[in-house]
Amino acid sequence: MTTYRPAILSSLTEAGEPAWSALLAACGENNPFLSYAFLHALHRSGSACLETGWQPQYLALWQDAALVAAMPLYVKSHSYGEYVFDWAWAEAYHRNGIAYYPKLLSAIPFTPVTGSRLLARDDSARAALIAFLQAQQQSSGLSSTHVLYPPPQQARLLEEAGFMLRAGVQFHWTNQGYRSFDDFLAMLEHKKRKNIRAERRKVTEAGVTLRRVRGGDISDADWRFFHRCYETTYAEHRSSPYLNLAFFRDIGAAMPDNLMLTIAERDGDPIASSLVLHNHDTLYGRYWGALEHVPCLHFETAYYQPLEFCIEQGIQTFEGGAQGEHKMARGFLPQQTWSAHWLAHPSFADAVERFLERERSGIDHYIDELNERNPMNMRS
Repeated sequence: MTTYRPAILSSLTEAGEPAWSALLAACGENNPFLSYAFLHALHRSGSACLETGWQPQYLALWQDAALVAAMPLYVKSHSYGEYVFDWAWAEAYHRNGIAYYPKLLSAIPFTPVTGSRLLARDDSARAALIAFLQAQQQSSGLSSTHVLYPPPQQARLLEEAGFMLRAGVQFHWTNQGYRSFDDFLAMLEHKKRKNIRAERRKVTEAGVTLRRVRGGDISDADWRFFHRCYETTYAEHRSSPYLNLAFFRDIGAAMPDNLMLTIAERDGDPIASSLVLHNHDTLYGRYWGALEHVPCLHFETAYYQPLEFCIEQGIQTFEGGAQGEHKMARGFLPQQTWSAHWLAHPSFADAVERFLERERSGIDHYIDELNERNPMNMRS
């Protein structure tokens, strides 16, 4: 029987970049949000730390000197920045005089993208990692454990381990070998194609030009401007931004090959920007903001420019982020996502399980209805 040495990491530096990167390589995982550079930047910048309600408590399994399994895990004192909403569950606990927070959460902070949460070199190490997680949730005395956006096969493993699964919906674009943006537009029904061209024309007629800047060419002035835009988006929604300028500077220095910044300018002055992350096969839409309103500029900066980039670079998938049914009109189609949940309190666990069964049925119907409106089904 294989023996593993368990550890709980309060910082990724306790594992070290070489060990973390070697584990990702052994798993065949190239998701930029799981990279040492991205996760460490979140913690080092103070964006995701004890003071902001994200206390790192990564699970790690070692075999001799090798890191053979790990799980991004946090002790959370709130539910902000998760995108799988459990506020109603927390409120029900509160009404009954039971503490819901703190809780355990496996996720990429502030980032609703699918990716491995059970990082393991083989099935044996993955099974041991799940057992380690179960031991932690039992011994911690915390209310619950939540694993957000695992891939389907890992969601099933967690379900076998006693977790309840929750379904969700995102909208993703798939590259069908398009040679150009016009080639992509030709696949859409006539009305959608006409609307997109009209939206792009409005931006051009407003005197706005756009430039795409790859990671290594992003200057500090670009980062400062982008962060102003990012802060403006949160201010418009009367909330505080999750990520600080230090975080963006950190990833700009540590993972430039995974970054692409789009800057919109008018009369030589920058007025809006968006930032996406990518690897060789997937692009992830992430952050957007504008200092002034221009009709349709959001679509151009956050969707159409990245779509052109995907086509030029041969990137297969563009994950559009959380929610956003409006993305369908721009060629993004519904994809089911998963989260896994374990609640210690038996009565609440039973109630949540019944709720999730009803919710999943509704999600299934919703996806069916969305697929009936597939913008690529009708050609004219």
